[in-house]
Amino acid sequence: MILHGHPLSGNTHKVRLLLAALALKHEERVVDVTIGAHKKPDFLALNPRGQIPVLDDGEARLHDAQAILVYLARKYDRASTWLPNDPHEQGRVTEWLSLAANEIHNGLHVARMHFLLGVPIALDQATAIAQSSLTLLDAHLADRPFLELGRPTLADLACFPCVGLAPGAKISLEGYANVRRWITRIQALPFYVAMPGLEVTR
Repeated sequence: MILHGHPLSGNTHKVRLLLAALALKHEERVVDVTIGAHKKPDFLALNPRGQIPVLDDGEARLHDAQAILVYLARKYDRASTWLPNDPHEQGRVTEWLSLAANEIHNGLHVARMHFLLGVPIALDQATAIAQSSLTLLDAHLADRPFLELGRPTLADLACFPCVGLAPGAKISLEGYANVRRWITRIQALPFYVAMPGLEVTR
């Protein structure tokens, strides 16, 4: 199994966390997005969208972090802990995958890419989307330890990296106490893997 990504990529880190949780052996290959390697012909042959991460698992190749999370959970999580089989519970979990791919991506992620790689964006708009997402998350986490079902699921892994990397987007988490406590809970999980910008601070 090969994970094509980058050490500073929040989307790559989502997949890295689930691979660790499921104890799946894999090789990581760095796609240096800082020099545009994700837009070169060799990588576009893996993913015509020119985005990381990409997962090669034998004859299966997938791109898009959320799709990879679902694939790994369905194929390797026999207990269905990370993506439940019950239709209602599954729907509740996948709602957060949609938030991760939309509001969190268009807010926190793109703002961080602006400061990290100089990607041109409408910064005021991205910041407003980011703050709206954090407000929603903070309210939801006010009376629960994880996003759904009282335990870590794909919902948490999909949303966590880009939220935890908010300081890199010049967005403070100071006003979001419930989000900060949630970040600490995820970092305390036994399989947790750190990345630059997401160091465990406890």
